[in-house]
Amino acid sequence: MVNRFLITLIAFVFISCSGGTNDQLQGDGWGELSELGEGEVTLAYVPSEGFSYLDENGNLTGVTIELVRDFVDYINNVYGVDVQMRYQAIENFSEFYQRVKDARGGVFGVANVTITENRKEEISFSPPYLQNIATLITNQETEELESFENIEDHFNSLKALAFEGTLHEERLVRLTENYFSQDVSMEYAFSNDEIIEKVSDRNEYFAYVDVYNYWRAINAGAEITRHEIGDDASEQFGVIMPKGSDWEGIWTEFFEGGEGYVQSEKYEMLLKKHLGEDLAELLYAQMQL
Repeated sequence: MVNRFLITLIAFVFISCSGGTNDQLQGDGWGELSELGEGEVTLAYVPSEGFSYLDENGNLTGVTIELVRDFVDYINNVYGVDVQMRYQAIENFSEFYQRVKDARGGVFGVANVTITENRKEEISFSPPYLQNIATLITNQETEELESFENIEDHFNSLKALAFEGTLHEERLVRLTENYFSQDVSMEYAFSNDEIIEKVSDRNEYFAYVDVYNYWRAINAGAEITRHEIGDDASEQFGVIMPKGSDWEGIWTEFFEGGEGYVQSEKYEMLLKKHLGEDLAELLYAQMQL
């Protein structure tokens, strides 16, 4: 008789070496869940102030968290099924994206992921829930840039600072390739908060952040300059899912039903609650264009 301890040890070593299966995010597919009348989905998120954060009582909330909860409530009410949701916080954006991409079944991801054609080849998206404005920033010691033609002299000695794996990194690469005659040093941060902190602390960097990050930083007293000539309002954010998810159609139904979710007063109130009146009005107006 083979020693059971030895079998267990071999199994453990095999799983560890192969990367295991515990890291794969999983949830019930819509077809399976609707047939059974109940099931569970997983919501993965990257913590972000205003969008997915812990409030003063330690409760998970934010624009995107509550949006997905509204979606689950819609499913429960319209289809009479019992959908439970579990949460998975993932600090690193690249890891978050990869894990949702590799997930199975009813897994949704929120980290203000920009909808692009390249990403559509790898993952599925909900309809857009926000029109983003990407904003070029520096320390406040650098005066506002008036023309890209002068950027090399204006940003003399400054280094690019990027959140690795994001479209802001790609935007900075294009900017330096198109307007700088010499190579520009690129440093990396692991969060938007780190970018804001480094740019505010010393006049060494230029970076791109989403306008809501800039807005909140200014209100918190950050010493940064926004260069409006660099504004880019071409991005839309969507909830992401594994490629080919059978939840995609239900998400579309949720967004397009009635007056439209992002056109609703409820959604406007959600933005104001978590982002503040002024920023919410700006972002809400963008979605109505």
